[in-house]
Amino acid sequence: MIKDHVLKHTGLILLLAVLFTPMIAKAETTTVCTLISDAKTGRTIVEEGQCAARATAASTFKIAISLMGFDSGILKDAHHPVWSFKEGYPDWRAAWRGDTDPQYWIEQSVVWYSQQINIRLGEARFRNYVTSFDYGNADVSGDAGKQNGLTRSWLSSSLQISPAEQVEFISKMIRGELPVSKQAREIAMGLFDIGVQANGWHVFGKTGAGLSQNADGSPINGQPWGWFVGWATRGSQTIAFARLTHDSTRPAKSPGFGARDTFLAEYFATDGAF
Repeated sequence: MIKDHVLKHTGLILLLAVLFTPMIAKAETTTVCTLISDAKTGRTIVEEGQCAARATAASTFKIAISLMGFDSGILKDAHHPVWSFKEGYPDWRAAWRGDTDPQYWIEQSVVWYSQQINIRLGEARFRNYVTSFDYGNADVSGDAGKQNGLTRSWLSSSLQISPAEQVEFISKMIRGELPVSKQAREIAMGLFDIGVQANGWHVFGKTGAGLSQNADGSPINGQPWGWFVGWATRGSQTIAFARLTHDSTRPAKSPGFGARDTFLAEYFATDGAF
């Protein structure tokens, strides 16, 4: 009798597993927006999706931070200054636990290096730069009531930006319309070199990934945004682009890497994509 009961119970569990397995949420990536514009004229080349929808700036904000850093003199060139990791700094990636210079900061997307630049800028200069860049909603207050804007505002917090605003920001940078020196702009832009692609376009860009948020600003675990933002040149042509994705559950690959890889494959692997 006990054996029969166990067999029936086991069978019921297996049956329920079969019945409900299809109902378990499958990881699904949605492309929220793909936007490509002529950086010099502003002419839209590709526009698909909800390109006015704002999301956390995440690590794409490093483009703006690099401009601030070089313009203010805090950053000197691609390899200076070198700052050392300290206990208590964000270190959820092993690659962040060592000495870091500006080039490595961008290559490895080192959060604490961004924070140290902003701390050296101070609240007033940091806020003034973001406002003068007209960067998204320009809200660098950070998490409500925590006064952590210098270290957290772009990380699934108060600073939000849309793909359309990303492309406008990148285009202004390329045209020299942001309030930073030419030297700062040129050094900063060089940090984001991804290389010449199969169709001859030389691509520069930055990935980003961050959590979605509730109306009160609290993070929603497991539903991340993925960004790939940047620009590309070929001959006399220069384009600015932004891709924003959203995942229903946490994907195996970083959402930013996924956004970058699919975008490069779609638009820079062959001619005629746009």
